[in-house]
Amino acid sequence: MEGVTEGRWECLPVTLSPGVLRTLRELGFPHMTPVQSATIPLFMNNKDVAAEAVTGSGKTLAFVIPILEILLRREEKLKKMQVGAIVITPTRELAVQIDEVLLHFTKHFPQFSQILLIGGRNPIEDIEKFKEHGGNIIIATPGRLEDLFRRKADGLDLASCVKSLDVLVLDEADRLLDMGFEASLNTILDFLPKQRRTGLFSATQTQEVENLVRAGLRNPVRISVKEKGVAASSTQKTPTRLENYYMICKADEKFNQLVHFLRRHKQEKHLVFFSTCACVEYYGKALESLVKNVKIMCIHGKMKHKRNKIFTEFRKLPSGILVCTDVMARGIDIPEVNWVLQYDPPSSASAFVHRCGRTARIGHLGSALVFLLPMEESYVNFLSINQKCPMQEMKPLKNVVDVLPKLKSLALADRAMFEKGMKAFVSCVQAYAKHECNLIFRIKDLDFASFARGFALLRMPKMPELKGKCFSDFVPVSIDTDSIPFKDKNREKQRQKLLEQQRKERQENEGKRKFIRNKAWSKQKAKKEKKKKITTKRRRDEGSDIEDEEMEELLNDTRLLKRLKKGKISEEEFEKRLLSSERKVKAVVDSESED
Repeated sequence: MEGVTEGRWECLPVTLSPGVLRTLRELGFPHMTPVQSATIPLFMNNKDVAAEAVTGSGKTLAFVIPILEILLRREEKLKKMQVGAIVITPTRELAVQIDEVLLHFTKHFPQFSQILLIGGRNPIEDIEKFKEHGGNIIIATPGRLEDLFRRKADGLDLASCVKSLDVLVLDEADRLLDMGFEASLNTILDFLPKQRRTGLFSATQTQEVENLVRAGLRNPVRISVKEKGVAASSTQKTPTRLENYYMICKADEKFNQLVHFLRRHKQEKHLVFFSTCACVEYYGKALESLVKNVKIMCIHGKMKHKRNKIFTEFRKLPSGILVCTDVMARGIDIPEVNWVLQYDPPSSASAFVHRCGRTARIGHLGSALVFLLPMEESYVNFLSINQKCPMQEMKPLKNVVDVLPKLKSLALADRAMFEKGMKAFVSCVQAYAKHECNLIFRIKDLDFASFARGFALLRMPKMPELKGKCFSDFVPVSIDTDSIPFKDKNREKQRQKLLEQQRKERQENEGKRKFIRNKAWSKQKAKKEKKKKITTKRRRDEGSDIEDEEMEELLNDTRLLKRLKKGKISEEEFEKRLLSSERKVKAVVDSESED
């Protein structure tokens, strides 16, 4: 936002309490942003609001301040176990962030207690904390909140506690629905009183959000805050102070470009986005070895207990690199992020906007760069039309050192690294195949050999997407990858023990022909059986002479022939069973002719 400010807080048509104004001065926010000046008066005057504003525009204060003012104006003061406000967010990190912002305010209002209810810790501890300290204001993720509503047997009747609810806020509402929380939200809404004020905040408005507005809000006022200048005509969804770049490079050059870029910007703060958790694990480890004297941290959705600690620590760093998935794409406010680097384009166009929004927040400058393959260049035009997101090209950096041999040597030295690389490649290919923009990101056009070289793979993995393909451009290492040991001696000891066990089993089963059906073909088998049943029914409907019993025998003959070809039965046994089958069919036909 060019102007960012919309006047001082004292200019609002509603009066803010001295404690709120004091906190705003302490936080260094003398002026309002457009979304705040538009939302706060409406929310405080008993209106339900559905607010859409570009990411980084100050939406958190737009609902934190009304929550406090509404609770302060209550005729009957809240008791310890009464809940006055609930804020629901899609991720733990965003919940932690809102909790921290609210704490700055509630220290001036000791009459209010607040509680953070998120996953990654024991729900019984949350219940005990709620019973001991109360929770007039709850900040929660949907899964944990829904769980606590069902914990009456553990001593918490949350359904009774929320009868006093005044305010419900759904932050990053579109993300709540994207992440599959719709069922949890519906369950939670059923427990809440209908007479309440509801605020729905998001950077993008989707059809699903529109449905939620109709279901959860009463005669809502819709607020849409756009950028000034260029944005006034184009409804640009990214901050105008954000410099957005793209770089076109081959799959096997992409990682070299990333490493070279990070080495040149060591004193800055970066977020590096990857498409999958496995890619974060692999490339995070690789960057630790290749970019020295920089704090590198990793965070993704499958981390349970470490996520909050890593997030809090990175926020405090003056510079560093956070390697992450889209778990960090929404609503997260990390101070002074200089660059958002998108190694893999996100699975949806809206996620692209949210990723970029982690920098250039509330009027600050920031830059974003996405790496694209030559076949993906049309994605730039797609984003400019679909998301009103202007971008400029950054040419590939020159004199780039090839770090892929070093990455290969790391995999050869430690099996853990080798396995991480294989998992990362498989997960990345599968994510690519599921991309929403599949007209641009076409799995059929992907150069798998170049893609594998970009991961510094020692050999190609076995996976359905690669079946029947030849990779003459990919040269696997000459050694047996099964011989690569784990650097961790305990893991290697367990692996050797397992290998020995497998060798013994093979020796014991030598000479025995063991036919193991590949589970992956089970669906095909079921499909064939279904097809046979349909064929049988059609013939029966058409008045065919072949009845059920006869058809069953014919099917048996087919099965016998297959078993003979596979060597499961001898020729003598085959002839014997076939003769028996023919006699049965003849008996059926004779009995029909007699009738």
